[in-house]
Amino acid sequence: MKLSNRVLNRTLLARQHLLERSRLTVHEMCDHLVGLQAQDSLPPFVALWSRVADFDPATVSDALEDRSLVRITLMRGTIHLVTPPDAVRIAPHIQPELEKVPFRNGFNYGAMVGLDPEEVRGHGEAALADEPMSAADLRARAAELYPDRDPGAVLQTWLYQLPVLQTPPRGKWKDNSRPIWSRVEPWLGAPLDPSYPLAELIFRYLRAFGPASTMDMQTWSKLLGMKQAVAELGDRVRTYTDERGRTLYDIADGELADPDVPAPVRLLGWYDNALLSHQDRTRIVPDGAAPPLRAFAAQVSPVLVDGFLAGMYKIFTNAGTARLRISPTRNWTGAERADVEAEAHALLAFLEADKQGSVEILDAHAGLRP
Repeated sequence: MKLSNRVLNRTLLARQHLLERSRLTVHEMCDHLVGLQAQDSLPPFVALWSRVADFDPATVSDALEDRSLVRITLMRGTIHLVTPPDAVRIAPHIQPELEKVPFRNGFNYGAMVGLDPEEVRGHGEAALADEPMSAADLRARAAELYPDRDPGAVLQTWLYQLPVLQTPPRGKWKDNSRPIWSRVEPWLGAPLDPSYPLAELIFRYLRAFGPASTMDMQTWSKLLGMKQAVAELGDRVRTYTDERGRTLYDIADGELADPDVPAPVRLLGWYDNALLSHQDRTRIVPDGAAPPLRAFAAQVSPVLVDGFLAGMYKIFTNAGTARLRISPTRNWTGAERADVEAEAHALLAFLEADKQGSVEILDAHAGLRP
């Protein structure tokens, strides 16, 4: 069966809970989506506000404090907000690939080349031990142990080598303080679980992002062995083809969305996984409209209109005001413009309730400079 791009679009939006806000709890949403992109502190809150009805940001702050949610380096080597079970069972899949990074010639201009990886790891385990530690303190310890090396590079190496997570207060609502790191096991009081099958992780990916190709799966996870994982799923998956004839896999009982179902405007956080978890992003990013990742790094975020990327926005704040500036990537109808403006005002009211908010929609393809 061949699936049109529009079927793939609406199915992705449905499984991402972007067609209508869900009654899932925050923890259930994190579990369903296999974590939320949380490289920066704010995007998980925007992601949840866009997906969960009556979302209260205090839920995330409280969960980070009681350790029922954690911020940990997982898929694609980036920070994700996940439940503790996912932290301990996904990390063993990710760690081997992370640990290869620091001793390559391209890492910090070869800063770690020539050192024994196991010796470096041992020093890192001793430095971090069982109590959370700030990056500044870890860097200072690195400078003592390796006075002839860049202490920042040594610190980064430890953060790649050791299964670690960021502890609060960073990641709480309105808190972008510097990271404090802890090893996973002492923070959660549970060992890592290397027995969790990769096939099961891929099944969950398909449930939230499918139908998808094996290259899509690899783009999301940055792991190898996708074909073997799919083979192990057996009759738990079925296959389709896309408009270009490529094989797509899906969970056997996965529902496909009606391509004509209306898709409401959504303003997502920068680096939202809905945009970054497929090699072929045309199901949500029209050809020629893909934003460079360096734009996201500047806190530029996507606007979905009729289910597809159709603009970018950024929020500019000062002491008393907040401006949400939008740059369309195509011309919008009057109705689309009104819907975007309404959703933008709602997002501003959520993010900057104590400021006077304004929304500015520029001409198509205009920049987002202040």
